[in-house]
Amino acid sequence: MNDAPDPLLLDHEADGIRELDNQLPRWWVWLFYLTIIFSAIYLCYYHVLRAGDLSQAEYSKEMAKGDLIKSNAMARFEVTMASLQPSKDEKLLATGKDLFMRMCAPCHRPDGGGLVGPNLTDDYWVHGPQYSDNLKVIWNGVPEKGMVTWKGLLKPDEIHAVASFIHTLRGTKPPNPKPPENQAPAEQGPNPYE
Repeated sequence: MNDAPDPLLLDHEADGIRELDNQLPRWWVWLFYLTIIFSAIYLCYYHVLRAGDLSQAEYSKEMAKGDLIKSNAMARFEVTMASLQPSKDEKLLATGKDLFMRMCAPCHRPDGGGLVGPNLTDDYWVHGPQYSDNLKVIWNGVPEKGMVTWKGLLKPDEIHAVASFIHTLRGTKPPNPKPPENQAPAEQGPNPYE
């Protein structure tokens, strides 16, 4: 029996387990050295020399580019809003209906008959009868009456889709609609307190 110590075994043990002293593979050691070199170069390039943008600066630049694209699209839409016509494209109308059901129906009812918001099915429109008037109301909202300004929340093509769908509701006859808002209050007779 050979009692010579194994050169790979270390002298200490824990719970009867003895540790081997294996060498790491050379490729792994070189990969480790490369990561150290890369981190030193990265540190110098971004943090010491400040030659490259850090992630916050990159994010700010990308956001500025995106905001510019968004503001240009919004400006183009505002310019063309007066000349837009309601779309008859079935896909666009389906998109408009979906958006209407999610965003507008809580105030205008799913059938457009009006709850908190006005009736969208009658011939009288509080803010104007033209399609472009509808676009402007959706775009700018009516904050004094509680309607949200949608231009920051919806894309211009989504606003066009919703307005096109709302245009299809005109002339429909929902059950129990909100009365037209163009009617003056009925005369009640002379005031007894005068």
